[in-house]
Amino acid sequence: MPSLPMSSRWWLWLLLLALGAAFFVNLNAWGVLESSEARYAEIGREMLVGQDWLHPRLLGIQHFHKPPVTYWLTAAGLGLFGSSAGAVRVLPVLAVLGQVALMYGLGLLLFSGDKRRAIATAVVYGTLPVVLISALNVTTDAYLATLELLSAYAFVRYHYTPADKPAAGWLYLGWVALGLGFLTKGPVAVVLPLMAVISLHTNREAPRRPWSAHHLLAFGLFVMAGLSWYLLLLLDDPKFLRYFLFEHTVQRFANAATFNRAKPWWFYVVLAPLGSLPWSAALIAEVVRTGWRGLGARWRQVLLWWVLVPLVFFSLSKSKLLLYVLPIFPGVALLTVELLGRRTDAVLFRWYVGFMSLFGLLLGAMCLLPIFGPGFGLTISPVTAMWPAGGVVVLLLTHLFWDEVRIAPKLLVLTVVFTMGLLVSAKAFLGQVEGQANGSRPVAERLKQLELAQRPVLVYNELLPSLAFEQHKLPVSLYDGNHSLQRETQFERDEQWRRHLINLQDPADTVALGTWLRQRPVVLTKKELPAERQYLVKGLGKHEQVGPWTIYY
Repeated sequence: MPSLPMSSRWWLWLLLLALGAAFFVNLNAWGVLESSEARYAEIGREMLVGQDWLHPRLLGIQHFHKPPVTYWLTAAGLGLFGSSAGAVRVLPVLAVLGQVALMYGLGLLLFSGDKRRAIATAVVYGTLPVVLISALNVTTDAYLATLELLSAYAFVRYHYTPADKPAAGWLYLGWVALGLGFLTKGPVAVVLPLMAVISLHTNREAPRRPWSAHHLLAFGLFVMAGLSWYLLLLLDDPKFLRYFLFEHTVQRFANAATFNRAKPWWFYVVLAPLGSLPWSAALIAEVVRTGWRGLGARWRQVLLWWVLVPLVFFSLSKSKLLLYVLPIFPGVALLTVELLGRRTDAVLFRWYVGFMSLFGLLLGAMCLLPIFGPGFGLTISPVTAMWPAGGVVVLLLTHLFWDEVRIAPKLLVLTVVFTMGLLVSAKAFLGQVEGQANGSRPVAERLKQLELAQRPVLVYNELLPSLAFEQHKLPVSLYDGNHSLQRETQFERDEQWRRHLINLQDPADTVALGTWLRQRPVVLTKKELPAERQYLVKGLGKHEQVGPWTIYY
């Protein structure tokens, strides 16, 4: 972006602080949602209750699909902030705000100390829709992106530190952050730091530092941090070696059917630009206008190694979710600021008009959701529309009465104001439709109103950790062909897990089922029970509908 006047920079700092506050507003407006968020929340809850920090459990069965850092942090959030859904979202929000701060630091390095462009980089990154999604969705991705970005920043800072000044601390920080990333999601944690290092070493203009013993020592810290949990489990059971190396590394990358996340090769080519609108539209247009040669050596390296190569890498994977590709967006933010910074106010004004039109259209559409929502099965109170309506008003007031003549700060402020309005509005709407969004809190609240919260809950043919999280106790899952209930029990040491997972297709499980049915349970089902399963609700004279669920009691 062009240089920002001092007053504009103060405005942006204040708005960034306000944006950070908007992340925290109303975090408990909706319950944890199936499937990923509910899974991480419930594993963290069971870990905190059971105080077993090495063996994550989901609904009473050991669950090793991911390393433990996310589970530890989720448990920490519950321990620090209470047992609510909002409590598990506090630390992911802090992680994303940490990413915004790191983007400011990276901007200072790559823009040669220009604080104005550094803060513009932080603003662009912090207002990307995909980053907002990662902040409000409890998964490994927000934590992993923070650790990857911290590692990349530390390595870049190490290389940019003058040779006559000590820099080993940055090297150690980079490797330790990389190790913690490995302990968060495994080998994929190396993608962004590796790309940053390659871009430095393939750019002749980038500074160089000689190899030293610190590299070896720092790598040792990475091994200690990154492999500690894996080694402890291997000592516990050698079968973990094949489990981690093959089933959860090779299979996850090469065979999406293993975890039902198959997506076409072009998934990220389409979703990554959509997830970073409207900045991605400006970036793509400016890259085309500038051309490869016009980028310059430094920014060609950023485009190639920070965006294109990781995008190709993730596209080759058979298993795809939008948040997996978070490592490309630091490069997107840096390039956007660099290329828009080369443009005149006349060009930036056209982007400003386009951004304003898009933001007004989106907030205006949200105002209409209470009217058109019922057509999509959504019941939304008209009062909820006041949040996006307020966003529209603030956008207009900012445009009409802020007397800033430079377009760059107006464009950045416009985007921050819209993002704040979007965050507050989206949370209010989620609180209205969480039943349709795969949340179980409405069911748990209704059971409490009916004074049925203490009864056993039998869930027919669905894995429902969100209900366990809301009720603070384990339901009984009744398997009847749903693959999500085919749990990995090979590491269980006893048969206790069978109390809460009953196979209706196995006559041997009928004894355990009979014990539960004699306790006057609540039966929960999403679809109508088949005729051969009607015995499950025999003697339960009442039933009612809560969202997509039918409660028999």
